[in-house]
Amino acid sequence: MEFRQQEALADTLRAKTFGITSANVEEKMQERSHLLQAVLPAFNQFCQTSLHIAPEQMLPVLWDLWLPLGMKIAAQRQQLKRPFIQGILGSQGTGKTTMSLVIELILQQLGYRTLSLSLDDLYKTYSDRLALLEHDPRLIWRGPPGTHDIDLGLDVLEQIRQGKSPITVPRFDKSAHAGAGDRTNPDIITGVDIVIFEGWFVGVRPINPDLFDCAPPPIVTDADKTFARDMNHQLTKYLPLWEKLDSLILLYPIDYRCSLAWRKQAEQKMIAAGKSGMTDAQIEDFVNYFWRSLHPELFIKPLSQSAEIVDLVIEVHPDHSFGKVYQP
Repeated sequence: MEFRQQEALADTLRAKTFGITSANVEEKMQERSHLLQAVLPAFNQFCQTSLHIAPEQMLPVLWDLWLPLGMKIAAQRQQLKRPFIQGILGSQGTGKTTMSLVIELILQQLGYRTLSLSLDDLYKTYSDRLALLEHDPRLIWRGPPGTHDIDLGLDVLEQIRQGKSPITVPRFDKSAHAGAGDRTNPDIITGVDIVIFEGWFVGVRPINPDLFDCAPPPIVTDADKTFARDMNHQLTKYLPLWEKLDSLILLYPIDYRCSLAWRKQAEQKMIAAGKSGMTDAQIEDFVNYFWRSLHPELFIKPLSQSAEIVDLVIEVHPDHSFGKVYQP
């Protein structure tokens, strides 16, 4: 009985979140059923070729989450009457790239020209990051605040918002320069209705620097705290970029430490497939580096309750399944 009550509560939350009322429930279900049939061929192929998962395993997520989410974004685009920019914030392993691609499939089926853009696409060039590393030797990895070309992102999103066409969209090749990565040939896109803009700190705001005085590990030493404060200050430069977002979805791990386990699993799969990968010790150093730059407890957890910044929170369990879906 308790499980059924929890399921009923979850259904009620989802209905409220996606605008389903007792008056329109039948209409919405029919609309979703028609959309499901239309999307299924492309979705089945995506599951098999990209996710390497049997489509049947993903059907509940498609029905319960991705289809209503796609319909909601489409409705928001209709109301706005200009290109709509949907931000997706999620740490590694939360499924933001998969969600972006599935939502794009759904929106295309609904007739919307959709562009997927990653924060990674806005990285500074390899030569610019080498110069940056000379200036600040702490920036040993690409990814933290300060390693992106913010003006490039602003230019692209503003052109899209103004309805300009064609648009030159930057792309980034992570394999270039022995994994250091560099810009690659841009995409030339004609006409954009909706942008799905995803990244590990898309929409994240600076916090009170005093919070670093009693920060959680691995922000331990004075040097750690200085680095965290400097990255926090760098975030202020990203605020104009976040202002371009019309909506922000947060993929929220119920335990932020899951990202470490997820990264290890991903590296083990790569090694098993014959590719090079990091050792567990290297992965821990890598993940701790990013936790020092923007610690999830300090930056992400408060956003899960921030109605001013986040429009929708989707909880992610350690097994990658989705939990509660709610508006802060």
